[in-house]
Amino acid sequence: MNPSLLQNSLPPISTFQPDLSIVVPVYNEVESIPMLLDAIATSLSPHPLSYEIICVDDGSKDGSDALLKREAIAHPHLKAVILRRNYGQTPAMAAGFSHARGKAIVTLDGDLQNDPSDIPMLLEKLDEGYDLVSGWRKHRQDAAVTRVIPSKIANWLIGQVTGVQLHDYGCSLKVYRSELVADMNLYGELHRFLPALAFIEGARITEVPVKHHSRRFGQSKYGLDRTFRVVMDLLTVSFMRTFLTRPMHVFGLFGGVSLLAGTAIALYLAILKFGFGASIGQRPLLILAVVLFLAGLNLFSFGLVAEISMRTYHESQGRPIYRVREVVGQSEQSIASKEP
Repeated sequence: MNPSLLQNSLPPISTFQPDLSIVVPVYNEVESIPMLLDAIATSLSPHPLSYEIICVDDGSKDGSDALLKREAIAHPHLKAVILRRNYGQTPAMAAGFSHARGKAIVTLDGDLQNDPSDIPMLLEKLDEGYDLVSGWRKHRQDAAVTRVIPSKIANWLIGQVTGVQLHDYGCSLKVYRSELVADMNLYGELHRFLPALAFIEGARITEVPVKHHSRRFGQSKYGLDRTFRVVMDLLTVSFMRTFLTRPMHVFGLFGGVSLLAGTAIALYLAILKFGFGASIGQRPLLILAVVLFLAGLNLFSFGLVAEISMRTYHESQGRPIYRVREVVGQSEQSIASKEP
């Protein structure tokens, strides 16, 4: 790594807020790290931006953690966050976000497939009034059968479910306003759904084509085995988008329908029993009525519990159920000062 490229990137003052934080999750990328850091420095050096780089080592076993620690000691612009074990990309990204101090936050992979030279273009787009700018690997350099085609299908499905139409949800190269990231809590494997989570928070989102390179070192950490996890997380995001602050609307609806169906079948069987003297003890409808009634009670009760949990979630963290983009007009203080 060339130290001269990075000497003026960030004053070594802990209270200083840089213009930009670059978050890079790292897992077994020891060959790529020096080249990536140089590429970031080269791309940003012509621009009057102060920046920091936060590399989060997610339990690497190839010496990436040791290399990052050496680089972080030598260069005050770089912060190495070493996780205790391999948690996955979402926790690694969340750790990077929690240590970021920049006014804007860029994320990119550590495998050199994302090109840091695209960062200034993303920042220019952000300045047009967007809260999140996502990269689109328009000419993706990956295997078509195992990566590109499944990705296109997943992007279409995610767009249909979440209502956020992007060509490339899986591109890690994105730029966020820091206040947007502060409003998003990551867990599970929701990193790929960050645009959808941002949309829930009322963010303005766009995407721009970015360069994409073939992997130079190591092997990809992703495969078709993550399909099930993507589907489960997609269901979670879909629920959050529609029913996060009103879970009773979904559980109460299904519970109410189940209760009504069970009650209707029970009344029908009661008429047969007491009105016509029919035997109903061996009829499957009796079992169905009991199952529907109990299922309805469970769903209705679960909806009440979910409502309480939702209120506890928001109230305990002081999280409002709305997001204010801006306030225009006189403040209360200025109005009060004009009163006689």
